[in-house]
Amino acid sequence: MSDAASPHFSQMAQLRNGTPVCIRSIRPDDRQRVIAAFRKLEPETIYTRFFSAKKDLNEADLGRIEGSDFVHAVVLVATIGEGAEETIIGGGAYTVLDRPGAPPTAEVSFTIEEDYHGQGLSGLFMRLLTQIGREHGIGRFEAEVLMANKPMLKVFQRCGLPLRSRIEDGVVHVVMDLDAAAPPAPAVYP
Repeated sequence: MSDAASPHFSQMAQLRNGTPVCIRSIRPDDRQRVIAAFRKLEPETIYTRFFSAKKDLNEADLGRIEGSDFVHAVVLVATIGEGAEETIIGGGAYTVLDRPGAPPTAEVSFTIEEDYHGQGLSGLFMRLLTQIGREHGIGRFEAEVLMANKPMLKVFQRCGLPLRSRIEDGVVHVVMDLDAAAPPAPAVYP
């Protein structure tokens, strides 16, 4: 296993259904894999992640691939297959927010392909991003989640971090304190 704080992070894991996956940092050669993964998503999944309907990713979305520097932004992907058959089935990311005078804060987000919902990927991404964030001095995570996205809200509720939330216009704003103890990231789910 690679050091979680490294931009060359890679770790094997097993989903709840037994599927082996590689959780790794995103690479520049992932651009077409990211586009293909996005195009496989159902409209509801796209809406819950982006809060709007989208047919394709724009250049700002794709810019996160090259922007993952493990200082200001971290993007992890879950893949199945190898070589030319490698397919992205999910992603977890955080981006540091520029808030002078405030504790170091990052916005966290996840997207999981529907066939892999309920298999523990978001929870695994959350634990790994928490570990990476702590190693880089991030004091808290924030997220905006649609109230109807109950599975994502459960991931945050179960992450082991102190959590505050408020609801405004159907959106839950979640704040999690990374300074508190959380369980280590397991590589395998029972």
